[in-house]
Amino acid sequence: MAAIAKNHDYHMVEPSPWPFVMSASVFVFALGIIFWMHHWTPWVFAIGLAGILYTMYAWWSDVVKEANNGIDHTPVVQLHHRYGMMLFITSEVMLFVAFFWAYFDGFFRFDDIEQYARVAATGGHWPPVGVELFDPFHLPLFNTLLLLTSGTTVTWAHHALLENDREGLKWGLVLTVLLGAVFTVVQAIEYSEAGFTFAGNLYGATFFMATGLHGFHVLVGTIFLTVCLIRAIRGDFTPERHLGFELAAWYWHFVDVVWLFLFASIYVWGSWGVAISH
Repeated sequence: MAAIAKNHDYHMVEPSPWPFVMSASVFVFALGIIFWMHHWTPWVFAIGLAGILYTMYAWWSDVVKEANNGIDHTPVVQLHHRYGMMLFITSEVMLFVAFFWAYFDGFFRFDDIEQYARVAATGGHWPPVGVELFDPFHLPLFNTLLLLTSGTTVTWAHHALLENDREGLKWGLVLTVLLGAVFTVVQAIEYSEAGFTFAGNLYGATFFMATGLHGFHVLVGTIFLTVCLIRAIRGDFTPERHLGFELAAWYWHFVDVVWLFLFASIYVWGSWGVAISH
């Protein structure tokens, strides 16, 4: 039977086991979290996590193969991938808006007499009584400089690729990955020196949720760019076809911008006139 010729610009995805495997892994993962929280066993959680990580690797490996065959990812398909990434980043923006909202609700309404339970919890102060904040111009400023520099290096790598400068592409990505890794280490050091905890006060909960969620995004972006580095070394990207790297660069710039808002609002503005930890 002769194969039917493709006469359209769309990618008709081949049957794949990965959506089902991912769904099953996520279910086991969620069940494992419940078991672990009830002090039964962490192994169900570990099995679910391993299934998620393996499925991510296998599924995205298939996507990379599709991107490299020069047939499936037509200009129309690439355009739709860009739309998808735009919508994904928009959803991430709204996620961060929720945590900024929670922080500023406490920031501006810490002494609202209608919320007497909050006043009792905070002592009528923001941050709550006894909370000693970070010096924004110490480790937070250093991390800000790291991310701003990493935004420059990933842009350098992108422009090097457009000019078909392979060495510039590789070194730009190497520096970006290293800067992202250093950011994560510095944030871990910062957390270890915190004068407050996640539990017990509204400030600690909103601070660690907002900055911790951002830190998770930095980790994901670092992995994303590490994969791009490996693909760049293999020669997968060309000046004309490099959608995977382009989307990774978009994601990294989003992470940079969110950090600038975190640094300006929570670290700098939120620390004016209060005790600072040195």
